Amino acid sequence: MPDRLPAPVLPDWLADQLPFDRYMIDVGDGLRSHVMEQGEGHPVLLFHGNPTWGYLYRKVAAELEGEPLRLIMPDLIGFGFSDRASDRADYTLANHVRWMGKLVGSLGLDRATFVIQDWGGPIGLHVAHQHPRLMTGLVVMNTTIGPPRPGFKPTLFHRVFSSRVGEWAARWLSLPHGAMHYFQGDRRSIGRLVRRSYTFPLKGRGGHHAVIEAVRMVPHDMNHPSIPFLTEAGAAASGFDGPTSIVWGDKDPVLGKLRRRVTRQLPNAEVTVTEAGHFLQEEVPAEIAAAIRSVTRSSRKG
Repeated sequence: MPDRLPAPVLPDWLADQLPFDRYMIDVGDGLRSHVMEQGEGHPVLLFHGNPTWGYLYRKVAAELEGEPLRLIMPDLIGFGFSDRASDRADYTLANHVRWMGKLVGSLGLDRATFVIQDWGGPIGLHVAHQHPRLMTGLVVMNTTIGPPRPGFKPTLFHRVFSSRVGEWAARWLSLPHGAMHYFQGDRRSIGRLVRRSYTFPLKGRGGHHAVIEAVRMVPHDMNHPSIPFLTEAGAAASGFDGPTSIVWGDKDPVLGKLRRRVTRQLPNAEVTVTEAGHFLQEEVPAEIAAAIRSVTRSSRKG
């Protein structure tokens, strides 16, 4: 096991929401990733995306409390309470994959269920590509699997937040992380305290850099540097023959329309369609927990 370094002290209002073991792990380049854990048993790696952190999975963890599962919730570098890169240009898909691969390798796992959403999809799947025998089960939420089709066009959201306008909005208006409720099926699912919990770790100098650079990781053409990594992530998913489940939020204004494509790419997956938005973990944690139980139960039998 790697050396577990102390995690930053949280304010009481945030710590009260997170009854987990917390620690930091060195992932190289002088950077440490913040990790939260709950329980013992079969490992479950829960990968978040942009602009969230491990806090996103707290409701899912509450649904699974007492189960024979070791829930592992790491923060991507630049997000949550993980360290920030000194150069914002370091926030590339290649580096996020490398940092997360180092973290997962350091945990010494031999079998694990992967739970992926948003950028946690390509990053988690690429980690699985690096460790071919590690992933024994897969739970997929709103994300993309593999590269886009030639001739695609980025969404309006990605065009805006990749621009100087998006840079200004992120720095001065805390967008999009301060407006996550607008991406939900039920906007009440992300209330004032929850919004504060997502934005709090990003305050301070350079706090918005990882958010904006994650938007810029979205390809704008087939020559974008993210394309090879998305291709390898897609290969890891299509080549996986273990138990798989999809829990999808059809009210997601960013990725909701990709459901049919993802289900075609994972034809053997059990599919649960919901009216949730982009951050499903806030709206349908019970459905996600049920999918994790089903997949881990089947993977342990295999």
